[in-house]
Order: sequence, then structure tokens, then C-alpha cells
Amino acid sequence: MPKIPATVVTGFLGSGKTTMIRHLLENAKGRRIALIINEFGDLGVDGDLLRGCGDALCREEDMIELSNGCICCTVADDFLPAMERLLDRADPPDHIVIETSGLALPQPLLRAFAWPGVATRVTVDGVVTVVDGKALAEGRFAEDEAAVARARAGLEGDHDSPLQELFEDQLACADLIVLNKADLLTTGEAETLARRLCGQARPGVRALPATRGTLPPEVLLGIGAAAETEDRRAPHHDAEDEDHDHDEFESFVVDLPEETDPRALQARIGQAIAAHGILRLKGFAAIAGKPLRLAVQAAGPRVETYYDRPWGDMPRRTRLVVIGEAGLDRTAIEAALRP
Repeated sequence: MPKIPATVVTGFLGSGKTTMIRHLLENAKGRRIALIINEFGDLGVDGDLLRGCGDALCREEDMIELSNGCICCTVADDFLPAMERLLDRADPPDHIVIETSGLALPQPLLRAFAWPGVATRVTVDGVVTVVDGKALAEGRFAEDEAAVARARAGLEGDHDSPLQELFEDQLACADLIVLNKADLLTTGEAETLARRLCGQARPGVRALPATRGTLPPEVLLGIGAAAETEDRRAPHHDAEDEDHDHDEFESFVVDLPEETDPRALQARIGQAIAAHGILRLKGFAAIAGKPLRLAVQAAGPRVETYYDRPWGDMPRRTRLVVIGEAGLDRTAIEAALRP
């Protein structure tokens, strides 16, 4: 059976993680999403995240709140049992979203996915780091740094690293950075901050501006990073308008003839992404002489392919979905993808 994808959402208190997740649920389009939420005490979620999201799939049993402490310190006691409860259900979810507290180090959580009861059943689809753009522009990491510091001081375990290091850890683990509250920034500020954030992240990671976290689900989900397989610790750790919605993004389908060389197709995809700033590219390719579909998943510099199942009665053809910010040069991209 294919592994269930899980997306880890991290970011400081007040960055807008919960608002982004609520928007994701409201636009899930039938995808059954379960939540594991690690907010607690005065920082906690009020329990209304799922209520009122306007979708019958937002069920109470699809939300698990972990309130015994910072998730990076309670992995074995809280997180892993919660994951197993979701996976053992008669109707397991299509996707799991894990919202860490703004105090958690992401890396211990990623390592938890190697746990025997989870490793064969779940993969980390991607780590999304949400940044408070307005606070960062004003020289802070969060709207109220003092509140974050006080909360960390009250936790058990090792939370002595300064906020700067915690921030760097969150960026080091990211597959996608969301520069939130972009409506409070000028265009120049947003562009400057995006470049700065990308400079602190791994090569190829994008920083996308957002207002109230209103990014399309297809941008946040389906990254296919398998982040649990990498060590993403930071170097110092060795162990415009709220109603714009999705108008700033576009997607289109490119139809291609049957391919003869999957490696050549993979190379063309990588070159097209680098040349045209494509955020995501996914689909299926027909390879001459192969009875199975070639699944394609590309995000940033990573292009992954694998044979998933026979074509059956479906027409053998290559169809790739291209997703990016508005203004993509469709003609040039189609030409770059053709053999």
C-alpha cells in the first residue's frame, strides 16, 4: 500500500499557521485531511479550527490535540501514539497535517517518522515553514518575541537556544517557506525578505508571499519530499488584498507524446523548472515498451519519477500539470518539455 503523506507546518507563534491550515481545510476539495495540533496552554488552539470549516469532511475525530508539551520533547509519549491511532482507523485519512507549536525544533519530529510503527505507513510529504513577514521586516522573528521566550522558559527539556537558532532550524527544515502577512509589506519589502529567507534555506527552496495563508492546496500538499530521509539540521546544531485568494497562481496541463527515454524527460523537467520558476510539476508519462505509468513529482530542484501501476483502459499519453505564480510563459514551458 502507498504511504500516507504527512505535511509538517512549523513557524513561530503568531506567524499564521492555524489560519493557513483552516484555509487549506476549506479548500480541500474532497480530500480527507486529519490534523495533529501541538499547541498548548495560553498558546493553544481553541478547538474551533475544524468546526465551521464548511465541509462535512471536517470531523471532530480528524483532529488530535497534543497538549502535554512541546512536540519535539514528547515524540514517543504523544506524537507516535497519535499517529498510530490515525493509521489504525478503518478509514485512514488521505493526508495528515501536523501543526507544531511555535516552540518546537522540527528535526526531532522528522526523525520520529523512522519509528517502526510509522516508517512503512507514512512519509513526510513536505515541511512548510510559516514566517511573520511584518515582524521580520521590523527586525523581529515574531509579533511578540517576549511571549515566545516566556513560553519556552516554562517548558521542560532543552530550549535554551536563542530564538535566532530556532528560526534557523525552522528554515533549514523547510521544503517551502510561506512569507505570511504580505499585505502588510510593500512589494519591495516582500521581495527583499523572500531573497533573504531563500538565502538561509536549502538550495531550491522557494519563499512565497501570502495574505492570511491563502495558498492553494496544490502548492502546500503533494510536494513529495520524503523529508524523513534527510538530516536537515541547521549548521549550528550537530546532532496585496485578502480577497485575492488564488489569483496569484496559475496551473495548466501539458500534453506530450509517448516518451522513449525517462531520464531525458526528467532532465527536461528539471531544466524547465530552473529556467521558468515553476513551483510544482506533477503528472504521468507513457514510456515506450513499459506497461506501467511513470509517475512524475517535481518540486524545486527535486524531480522524482517511479512506475506506479498499469495503464489499463486509460489512454497512454503523457500529461503534466504545471503550477506556478501568475505570469508563467506557457509557450516557452511547453517547448522546453517537448522532446
